[in-house]
Amino acid sequence: MPTIERFAMKSRAIQALLTCATVTSTLFLTANVHAQAVAVKDAWARATVPGQMATGVFMTLTAKDSTQLVGVSTPAADVAEVHEMKVKSLGNVMTMRALPILDLPAGKPVELRPGSYHIMLMDLKTPLALGSNVPMTLVFKDAKGAESRMELKVPVNTSANGAMPAKAHSH
Repeated sequence: MPTIERFAMKSRAIQALLTCATVTSTLFLTANVHAQAVAVKDAWARATVPGQMATGVFMTLTAKDSTQLVGVSTPAADVAEVHEMKVKSLGNVMTMRALPILDLPAGKPVELRPGSYHIMLMDLKTPLALGSNVPMTLVFKDAKGAESRMELKVPVNTSANGAMPAKAHSH
């Protein structure tokens, strides 16, 4: 094959690779920009003891624009779900249920805290030791239906500020 033809083929191959790299980086940046549109504050996971198979994760989420939290995952547990806990007035009974979505209204902080909305980690692979971190991925969906992911390393503690809570909540 003549040298000019080889050069043209290499040029087209390089151009194709550059185009793919540009598209990939643009998609990554778009997803990253959307994920940054949700601020995470005061995240923490409750420490566990050996044999404990579940725990809660808490934080405050504030979305720049109306968004939904539609999923959560972590390699630390087989099951990670957004839950809602509330007291039913009739009989003063506390109930907990998994939520398929959690609405994050524009500019309004949504607290995930003990006794309310929270992330439930079940079938833990190992106990969550005080002072360690839990890798976690939050999945968001914006008003246009575009999904994005946010990677977190959530500190493991006994309470939001590290002090023993006055009244322990359990599931």
